[in-house]
Amino acid sequence: MSSTTSSSSPPNVVLCYPVEARHLALFASELPHANVIDAGQEGIGSAIFDADVFVGHAKVPVDWDAVVAQGRLKLIQSSAAGLDHCLVPSVIESDIPVCSASGLFANQVGEQTLALLLGLLRGMPTFFRQTLAKEFIRRPTEDLHGKRVGIVGMGGNGRRLAQLLAPFQVTIRATDYYPVRQPQEVSELWEAERLEELASVSDILILALPLNRSTRQLISARIFAAMPKGSYLVNVARGQVVDESALIDALVSGHLAAAGLDVTYEEPLPASSPLWELPNVMITPHVGAQSARRVDDSTRFAVDNLQRFFTNQPLLNRVDKTLGFPHPDVMVVNNPQ
Repeated sequence: MSSTTSSSSPPNVVLCYPVEARHLALFASELPHANVIDAGQEGIGSAIFDADVFVGHAKVPVDWDAVVAQGRLKLIQSSAAGLDHCLVPSVIESDIPVCSASGLFANQVGEQTLALLLGLLRGMPTFFRQTLAKEFIRRPTEDLHGKRVGIVGMGGNGRRLAQLLAPFQVTIRATDYYPVRQPQEVSELWEAERLEELASVSDILILALPLNRSTRQLISARIFAAMPKGSYLVNVARGQVVDESALIDALVSGHLAAAGLDVTYEEPLPASSPLWELPNVMITPHVGAQSARRVDDSTRFAVDNLQRFFTNQPLLNRVDKTLGFPHPDVMVVNNPQ
C-alpha cells in the first residue's frame, strides 16, 4: 500500500463526495490495484471502517476515535479545504497523513469574493430592494479602485485573491502563519500576530484563513474596533473564525459599512439571526467553492495524490495537522495562468 505498509489484498479507497459514473471510472482506470467504494453520506459511518484510504468530506457524524483505534486507515484525502470535519484530537495525534483541497478552488472563491465585495461597494443590496419595490432612485456608491485591502491568510485562496484584486489598483497587505514567498501583488506580507495592525490599515478586510484552535473567533470586537470606521468585511473562510455577536454590533453601530458573508457561525444561518435583517449585509450559503467542474477537479486531484501515496512520492497539500493547513511548499494553487 505504501512503503510502510504491505497487504496481500487490494486496498479499499472509500469515497464520500458526490461522484458520478465517470469519476468512478477514472479511479478504476488510474488506480487498478485498489477497490473503490462509493459510500456516500448515507453509508460513510459504517464504510469508513473498511477504508485504507478515505477521500471526501463526511457531513454526518463519523466515529474518528474508533477509526484511529482500529488502525486500518492510512490516508485521509479531504475534498474540502477546511478540515474541521476530520481533524479531531485522535486524528491529529495519529500518524495518519491528512491532505486537503486547499487552493484547488481558489478561482471560484476569488470570484465569490469579488461578487460580494463589488456588490456591497456598488450598493447592490439597496438597489435590489428598490427593484422589488419598482423604485428608480439614484443613491451614492463606493469605489474598489484605490482602496487598502487586507487579506487574512495567504494560502491558495488568499494568493489567488491578491492576483484578482491587483488590477483594481488597490494596495494589498496580508498576514499569514507562514509569511513567505510574498506575491508580487502584495505590498507587505506580515506574520499572523500582526492581524490587529493589518485591520487598522485596511478599508476592506478579507478573511481567507483556516479554522483551528487558534483562529476560532479570532476576528473579535478588538479587531473590528481596530478597523477604520466605514470599512468592509468579507468572509470566505469559515464562519466560526468570527465573533458573530461582535460583528453584528459593529454593523449596527455603523462602525463597519457592510459585510459580505459566504459563511456563518452556524450553518444554515438560523432564521432568528439579526444578520438576515441588516440592510448592509450580503449573505450567500457557503457556495464560494462551487463550480461546474468541482467534482471533476476534486477527483483528478484525489487520483493524482493517491498515485503519489501508493508510489511513496511526496503528497500535495499534506497538512500540518496541528494547524489544519498545508505548508506553502506543498500547497496547490489553482491559477489559469
